[in-house]
Formats: sequence, C-alpha cells, structure tokens
Amino acid sequence: MSASPPPAWRRPDPVEAAIAHYGLIALLLGAAIEGEPFVVAGGVLAHRGLLPLWAVAASSIAGAVLVDQLWFWAARRGRDNRWVAGVRRRPAFARSIALLERHRIGFLSLFRFAYGVRAVAPVAIGLSRVPASLFAGLEAAAAIVWGLAFTALGWASGPLFERLSARWGGVVEAAAILVSAGALAFVLRRGPADRRLPAG
Repeated sequence: MSASPPPAWRRPDPVEAAIAHYGLIALLLGAAIEGEPFVVAGGVLAHRGLLPLWAVAASSIAGAVLVDQLWFWAARRGRDNRWVAGVRRRPAFARSIALLERHRIGFLSLFRFAYGVRAVAPVAIGLSRVPASLFAGLEAAAAIVWGLAFTALGWASGPLFERLSARWGGVVEAAAILVSAGALAFVLRRGPADRRLPAG
C-alpha cells in the first residue's frame, strides 16, 4: 500500500501572520486609547482562532487599567501638566467631581461605563483625596468586568463576521484592519489632550 501524499503546503496568509505577531500588542494599545471597538474586534479574532481568547481578554483589561492608572498618576503627581490642565477645563471634569463627591464608591466602580465622563474621570480622581489603593482596587475590578464583557460580545459576534467574510472574502478583514489602523493613527496624532469626549 502506498503512503498517503503529504498535505498540500499552503502559503501563510500575511494578514493572519501580522495578527498573530502584533495583534495582542495592538489590542492592548487600542483598548487603552479607543476602548470597546478594539476589544470587540479582538473577541471576533479569537472566535476565528487567530488569537487566544484568554489573551484577548487579558490584553483588553491590561490596556484599560494602564490608561486609567497613567492618567490618575499624571494628575496626582503633575497637577500643572498641560494635558492635565486641558482635561480640567472640560465640562465633563466638573460633572466628574460632582459625582465623585456625592457617590464616591459608586463613581469609582462605574466610571469606566459612563461614556460622558470616562475620559476625564481618572484625572478628577487623581486630583481628589481618594486613596490610590482604593482607586486601584475598584478600577481594576471594573476593568475586568468591562474587558470580559466586550471580549465576550466580540466572540458572540464571530459567526456573523464569518458569514460576511465567507461572502466577501478578504475584503471584510482588510477593511476592518484599515479602519482600526486609521483610527489608532488618528488618535495618536491628535494626542490624549485633544480627544473629544463621547456624548452623554
């Protein structure tokens, strides 16, 4: 009996190779800068088997914690920093201070889900007398819930994405990657101090 022929060699897909090498780093930065769209995209990629699901969730959580801690300590250690000063002039900053004074624990636990104040909340908290340990604990807990929830949403959206991909081929993947890369480049070019706050 003759041996079965070896499976045909398939040239590695360059997009899949790039995702495998740089996807988690891009996801960490995207989660830190823009948030949910990158985390959902990571969940979709995990569903397609391009990234480990646990690593997507971990990178998303790490990105969220990183950006909140950076802004908290920038405010606490550098009150006169020009970026911090720019944040303090925003209307959402006054709303954050008011909410923090009235509902300290609730605000610390939920600001990540409050789109109208999320971008400025860590600065407001850093300028307050909230202990760093209290902020770190509640913020990390919120980031875990946030990261797991939006990673799961992306995973659940995987079948829909696969149907679109089957119909349109690589166009869907290419468009998603280009849009994500363009959004990331745009945000980095503007800088954190110039980002618009979401409505609400």
